[in-house]
Amino acid sequence: MLIDLLERLLKESAELGVGAAWLAVLLSVLTLIVLAFIANFIAKKLILRVVQKIIAKTPITWDDVLFDSGVFTRLSHIAPAIVVSSAGERFFANHELWLKWLQIGVHVYVIVIVLLVLDAGLNALNVLYNRRTNANQVPIGGFIQGAKVLFFILGAVLILSAILDKSPLLLLSGLGALTAVLMLVFQNAILGFVAGVQISVNRLIQIGDWIEMPKYGADGDVIEVGLTTVKIQNWDKTITTVPTHALIQDPVKNWRGMHDSGGRRIKRSIYLDMQTFRFVDEELLEKMKRFSRLRPYLEERIPEIEEWNSKHEEDLGVLVNGRRLTNIGCFRAYVTAYLRSHPNIRKDMTFLVRQLQPTDKGLPLEIYVFTNDTRWAVYEGIQADIFDHLLAVVPEFDLRIYQSPSSADLREAAKHLR
Repeated sequence: MLIDLLERLLKESAELGVGAAWLAVLLSVLTLIVLAFIANFIAKKLILRVVQKIIAKTPITWDDVLFDSGVFTRLSHIAPAIVVSSAGERFFANHELWLKWLQIGVHVYVIVIVLLVLDAGLNALNVLYNRRTNANQVPIGGFIQGAKVLFFILGAVLILSAILDKSPLLLLSGLGALTAVLMLVFQNAILGFVAGVQISVNRLIQIGDWIEMPKYGADGDVIEVGLTTVKIQNWDKTITTVPTHALIQDPVKNWRGMHDSGGRRIKRSIYLDMQTFRFVDEELLEKMKRFSRLRPYLEERIPEIEEWNSKHEEDLGVLVNGRRLTNIGCFRAYVTAYLRSHPNIRKDMTFLVRQLQPTDKGLPLEIYVFTNDTRWAVYEGIQADIFDHLLAVVPEFDLRIYQSPSSADLREAAKHLR
């Protein structure tokens, strides 16, 4: 056989001279390469295809993920190493130096293949985990990347151990002196891993969360939580990359609570001109009685006010005496009634229509309520519809919206001064 022939050539090469020895070694190496390619071909084209067909027929899905992630493909690369290792011991039985370097090469090759298989296995694990319905709540991307870093560090130690022919434990014990250097090199990875643990355990950030980080110009959805970085897709579709540990150290606004509650806040004010505030006279009262949303309020308040005034025998000839309705108070009651009847406003969450501190821009009448739809576009539509109506109805109460003078106002005032 060819192997036996090469074996005899190697044994006789010492007697034939240096040139013959090198020729025998070259033929042996070429033979090993050919055998490795044959083994790889058999593993890839025959065995791997059989495995693929078997996996396709099984009812489970995790084996399909392993195959698609390349676990079996990378594992098939072990076949050439087995052939080279077995045949090499026969080819170089009488050549210790060549046999030693061949074994070192095979060991390094096997370690690299194992690392690649572990890398593919971790990718498959990540894919399987992300298929879970609650996967976005506890992202494991950072842990997967951390495990890969750890495996590759251990792999590097084992490769170095194989090349130097030293115990891995001896090399690991020597890493103590390099701890400071390693901490400096892997500073971001270490901080990111610690932050990733806190984020996952406390569920601070999840995939799909809307977060804001003004320091980094980030305002959008979290699309990836990694070992050292977190990717955020902003609303303008740009991608912002933020260090993972920054999510623990820097201020972050997470809007997940808004989505989980099912209500989105409206907090906006209408500025009313305080010069238009007055008591309600009969004409305005008769007008307001026709407002269906305000009628229940008037039917309750008017008898109450009349009873109070009668009981205290107030001189109603003077406006400041007794209790009276005001147009601003009636408008506030109307806004409250309008919002309570609105189908898109939640009644079980904070519901306020309040006056804020008067300013040089007028009296702010603040609306503080929550919509029952948190989608951005829908929310903006609801908010716009509400304020369209309220701004249009203000004049019906003999009130006026405050607005800074425009150029047209100044020109009109100048005409009257002429």
